[in-house]
Amino acid sequence: MSETGPIRILLVDDQPLLRMGFRLILEGEDDLGIVGEASDGAEAIRQVRELAPDVVLMDVRMPVLDGIAATRAISASGAHAKIIILTTFDLDEYAFAGLQAGASAFLLKDVAPVELISAVRVVASGDAVVAPRITRRLLETYVRGNGPGPEAGGAPGGSAPGGAPAGVRAARDPLLGDLTPRETEMLGAMAEGLSNAEIAHRYFLSEATVKTHVRRILTKLHLRDRVQAVVYAYETGLVVPSNADY
Repeated sequence: MSETGPIRILLVDDQPLLRMGFRLILEGEDDLGIVGEASDGAEAIRQVRELAPDVVLMDVRMPVLDGIAATRAISASGAHAKIIILTTFDLDEYAFAGLQAGASAFLLKDVAPVELISAVRVVASGDAVVAPRITRRLLETYVRGNGPGPEAGGAPGGSAPGGAPAGVRAARDPLLGDLTPRETEMLGAMAEGLSNAEIAHRYFLSEATVKTHVRRILTKLHLRDRVQAVVYAYETGLVVPSNADY
């Protein structure tokens, strides 16, 4: 639960049956509650402002305003809501565009109920990247040089935000110089998809200490959450995409 009660969830999808299915699954949990539904991105933006949800399950392809544009607008508004992008394929370029736009994670639409419930809780806590291996594979696929095109919310010609090709943008961002050596190590571990507990175990630290490091990293790099830190680590070249087949 959140500090004030159950985790507040907004469902955004233009398919009523899908929203109904998610509602039935999520409302069966005592610590989760559905506060609203929206059938397009514009309505989602309005409801985030009016209902202040903790987590938004956001479809991509919708009428009026798509999920990527809605995610970007919600993130830019400063709303505290964490957004989970819903996609059809795990290497969908829309999922990558969603992470760039400010989403905290993505899920496949055919996700198992137990995984959906877990994902909502994890994103609400801000503790870890959902499905880290899949998220890492997604990042490596697109940051390697195949960034999303303009139809997915990216810049023309597969460019990353800022105008340079994906994976090359700000090869050495000056802000990285503000990090201590330990914080740089922590950022690299976050980019691997490690949770706070896993990072603590690797570096023989307490979870409280790791949380402090993560908070300082996000503040120094002006990032929204740890998922944005992972995207940043790849885009700035701090983490070099491997050739491993995940």
